[in-house]
Amino acid sequence: MKAVFLDRDGTINVDHNYVSKIDKFEFLPGAISGMRRFSELGYGLVIITNQSGIGRGLYTEEDYKTLMEHMKQMLRKEGIELLGEYHCSHLPEIKCKCRKPGTDLIHQAMKDNNITAEGSFMIGDKTTDILAGKNAGLKTILVMTGKAGKDKTYTAAPDIVALDLEDAAAKISIINHKS
Repeated sequence: MKAVFLDRDGTINVDHNYVSKIDKFEFLPGAISGMRRFSELGYGLVIITNQSGIGRGLYTEEDYKTLMEHMKQMLRKEGIELLGEYHCSHLPEIKCKCRKPGTDLIHQAMKDNNITAEGSFMIGDKTTDILAGKNAGLKTILVMTGKAGKDKTYTAAPDIVALDLEDAAAKISIINHKS
């Protein structure tokens, strides 16, 4: 199976810094239509997200789960199902392997859902997302939403740059059409 691995904050939803409450959650323009198009193209959808706000004590695992359930319900109303969502709650200084650009969460999702790296993509708004995708052997797409790669944490260059998830889906559709 092929999949699109998606960062959450800044890629799917507006990044209000440590989004943990339903009233602060809002989808970015093009996110829902892009995710729907990925599904139509035969890609499973998996969220891979760093959530250091939990490790910082800004919100709890329960707050995170409540928000994610709300998000999944909103997506279901749009006919979109996720294969799964995986998050790292560790602080960056711990340098764990599950926090992007580490690949443990991506590899766990691949194992859990029988996903192959070939034909799969990692999409995000930060260089950590791009490096994580490259480290996992995925094609990568940087979206110009959220941080739009301006975090410059890493020098990893994406395979593709897209305006948003809707544009990313259009570009993947073109790639699939050519192959």
